[in-house]
Parts: sequence; structure tokens; C-alpha cells
Amino acid sequence: MINVLLVEDDIDLASTVVDYLELESMQCDHASNGLMGLHLIERQSYQVIILDINMPKMDGITLCKSMRELGIDTPVLMLTARDTLDNKLQGFQAGSDDYLVKPFAMQELVARIQVLGRRRSGEVKRLSVGDLNFDLTQRIASFKHHPLKLSPTALKILEVLMRASPQTVTRQHIIQGVWGDDQPDSNSLKVHIFHLRKQLDAYDASITLDTVASLGFAIKEKAK
Repeated sequence: MINVLLVEDDIDLASTVVDYLELESMQCDHASNGLMGLHLIERQSYQVIILDINMPKMDGITLCKSMRELGIDTPVLMLTARDTLDNKLQGFQAGSDDYLVKPFAMQELVARIQVLGRRRSGEVKRLSVGDLNFDLTQRIASFKHHPLKLSPTALKILEVLMRASPQTVTRQHIIQGVWGDDQPDSNSLKVHIFHLRKQLDAYDASITLDTVASLGFAIKEKAK
């Protein structure tokens, strides 16, 4: 399941896009202005971000630049009502990956999201947070070359957290990324997080797995 953020001030269009993407088995959050979008991007992890260029409070170009300056490399699809070369160049120079002119067919939007999502997942073969490494090809996580003893489900949770690090991932996003539409037992995520922490603590890891109150979890290097 591809996890998408749509930042769009046209509420009617946003509602249509969110509903359509959910029918295509994608999860789509919505922010109605650039500042709200930046807040979500800083706190949560997405596989694809869709930005309208002309928005109140912070436009899509400025938001994309801000993301890249923060080191967030999530693929960005720009939306605009103006099909001009200048607009396209501005978007690409800000760090966007693709461009779609309004009005657009929903099928084309889905196809572009899928391409960007595959590009994102296909680029990375190894994740690293400090001395914690995850070989995505062999599905082995290790700390300073010591393999961690984790179940397949715990490895999926670790992957979701490491892909987003140091950002916070909501409980719901972890559940969607690991279990999909199947709802796990109420304590299942809590138990897996406990075992992940126990494995890291066993090696006196310089990594913290933090619980962010009322939101979710974040994995990051300990402050030095």
C-alpha cells in the first residue's frame, strides 16, 4: 500500500482525489495549505507527496524547497493549473520529481503515483540509522555487525521506522504498512515495539526507539 500526502487548498478536488486513491488501495492524508503540509511532512513518513503550486500560507514551490533543505527526499508530484515551461522549471528546480496539469484524469494521477512509489522503494537496498543497519535484500537487521533476532513482523515495523527516521511514524501508518487492511490484536504493535527496544538495549545501542505521546514512534540516534 502506497502512503500518500496531498497538499491542496481546493477542498472539492482534494476530497475527490482522496476518495479515488483509497479506492485504488492507497492511503492518502490531506493538508489544505502549505504550512499544514510541512507540519505533517516533518512528523510523518510518506512514499509520495502531491503538492499544489498555488496555495495559501505557503505555496508548493516553497514547501518543496523547505522539504529538500530538511533532507526529506520523498518523491514530489507537482499540480498546477498553468501548463507553462516557467512553472515546470520552477518546480523541478525546487526539487520536484514530476508534474501534472489540472484538470487531469484520475487514472493518470494513479499511474504517476505508482511510478514514483516504485522508484522510491527500488532505490534503497540498505537502511542505516547510526550503527543500526538493515539489509533490505537479505532482510537482516544488525547493530555494529551483530544480527538482531527479530520476527518477520518486527522487521517490517523496523523498516517502516528506519525509512522515516528521525521523523515520527503514527501508529496507524505502522499498522497500515505492516498489516495492511488486517487489524492486528490490540497489543500486537506494543509487544513488537517492546522486543525491538530490548534487542537494541542488549547491544547498548546508540539508537533510541521513542514513543511520541498521542502520535506514534520514532527511531533515531541518541543525542551526543
